[in-house]
Amino acid sequence: MAFRADEAARIGYERAVNYLISRLRDADKSQRTRSKEAFDDIVDTYGPVIDSYPSWHPLVTNHDSRDPVTHPGRECGYNGLDHTIYLANAFITCPYRDGQEVIDSVAALPAHPVATITAERLDVQLYQPNANPILVKCDWDKALPMDRMIPLSLAMPLILEKEIPCWRWSEVAETWESMRPYFLGAPYGSRSSLFVNQETGQTIKKIWNALIYTGMFGHIRV
Repeated sequence: MAFRADEAARIGYERAVNYLISRLRDADKSQRTRSKEAFDDIVDTYGPVIDSYPSWHPLVTNHDSRDPVTHPGRECGYNGLDHTIYLANAFITCPYRDGQEVIDSVAALPAHPVATITAERLDVQLYQPNANPILVKCDWDKALPMDRMIPLSLAMPLILEKEIPCWRWSEVAETWESMRPYFLGAPYGSRSSLFVNQETGQTIKKIWNALIYTGMFGHIRV
């Protein structure tokens, strides 16, 4: 089935609203409305709900390249996350504690060369009345295009920074098929996702294929 970005974004949005807002059964109508309006504003600013990030995305890039990750967690520097919804350039986490552990861990992340990662408390109820929602944001230093996709001029150097050093210890080269979740994020299609468009994805594929066929990573895994 062809990848349809609009449909994938709609499905993710509905899932997130059900998870973060429909659970607020004890909240009155005005509280639920305020929570939904706040969530919609975050989606409008930071992009659609997603399942996982590309491993080169600033929100998860602080990890060991031998064991890449595509979800925020301890492996890439975050502490205290709980009940979390991911968006293209932010995530909302709803711990039952005060959330200070999350804020402190974000503040301790290494500086990123092309983006700024910050965290802030949200003054609305999400997930459960006793949870303390925290918004962790990725603000790119350069404005994204009108379609809000990450351009090739950012995606490609971030991929190369993570992948090229792996030639020193790699024993086999992974094909595009096996690397798609790490390069495109999820949900994804054959060459595009909610992070990169078809043109960018196709170019990433071409460059990756050129790299693995040099033999620099070893024999191609089949």
